[in-house]
Amino acid sequence: MSAAPISVIVNGTRHRFAGDPSMPLLWYLRDELALTGTKYGCGIAQCGACTVHVNGAPVRACQRRMQTLEGAAVTTIEGLHPDGAHPLQQAWRTIDVPQCGFCQAGQIMQAATLLARTPTPSDAEIDAAMTGHLCRCGTYPRIRAAIKAAAEQSR
Repeated sequence: MSAAPISVIVNGTRHRFAGDPSMPLLWYLRDELALTGTKYGCGIAQCGACTVHVNGAPVRACQRRMQTLEGAAVTTIEGLHPDGAHPLQQAWRTIDVPQCGFCQAGQIMQAATLLARTPTPSDAEIDAAMTGHLCRCGTYPRIRAAIKAAAEQSR
C-alpha cells in the first residue's frame, strides 16, 4: 500500500508529491520541479547552499524530508520575487556579490529571513544570522554590504 500524496505549495503553486516520502526536499525541487536555483552543497546541512523557506522559516532542503511537508508553503530563490527584483536580489547584483555564485541563493534566502525579522540589522546581527552559510570564495564583506544596502532600500 502506497502513502497518500503529499500536498505542498512551492512558490505559490500547489503540487502533489506521490513519490518516496523520505526524499529530501532538495531533490524534489531540483529533479521533479526543475527549480535548480537551490544548490546541493554538502548534503549534511552544514553549508547553507540549499536554504529555502518553509512556512517562512529558513531550512536546509537537503535534510528536510517530503513526509514533513504536508500543507507547507515552500519558497525558493525563484519564488522570492517573480522578476528577481527583491531588494536583496537587486543589491546582490549592484554590489556584484557572487564570485562563483554557488552559495548565493542560500545566502540570499537566509538574508531575506533576517531582514523580515530585523529590518535594520547591525553588523553583529548580520554575522550571527549568516553563521553557518559558507562561501568558499570569501565574499563575506560583499554579502554584508548587500544586506545593508537591501535594508536601506527597503526603508
